[in-house]
Amino acid sequence: MKEKITEFSIQLFEKQGFSETSIQDIVDSIGVTKGTFYYYFSSKEELLMDIHLGYIDEMLKLQLEIFEDPHKTCKEKLFEVVFMLIRKIKSQGSSAKIFFREMQNLNEERLAKIIPKRDQFRLNLEALIQDGINKGEFRPDLNAPIITFGILGMTNWSYQWFNPSGKASEKEVAETFVEMMLKGIQA
Repeated sequence: MKEKITEFSIQLFEKQGFSETSIQDIVDSIGVTKGTFYYYFSSKEELLMDIHLGYIDEMLKLQLEIFEDPHKTCKEKLFEVVFMLIRKIKSQGSSAKIFFREMQNLNEERLAKIIPKRDQFRLNLEALIQDGINKGEFRPDLNAPIITFGILGMTNWSYQWFNPSGKASEKEVAETFVEMMLKGIQA
């Protein structure tokens, strides 16, 4: 039931926004009572926190699995991370939108649990970029922190426009992104 509450809440938060969605809206969408909601969550903000933690913990786990492969180059790992982020739009797109859009609805105590994990994802990617620079896979004049923010900006924004059922596949979008990152768009 907890998963069902979370799943329906994600749909409502994506459609209506966190602030505009009431606990009554959530329980009505599932056909349960508020008592059922409060059995699993003490508040709507705790539910939002649970959605945030579920999303960022999954992304960190998948990122680390990619980075731990000793047989892949930095370029290959970069592609795998970008591909993972694009591929996850199908299953995690709504959670990602909520993660990026609704973070301001968490109090400081809850943000203190989320922000370090979000930062860790970025720092892991930055370390990969720096490793690629050090190994000669990427240009030596690159600013790894700025490149990292650019990559994350590009991939994270794709949750707003990419349609996994559209003309371009997840792999094609990831390949295009990585080619543009590695080669630029200059003729």
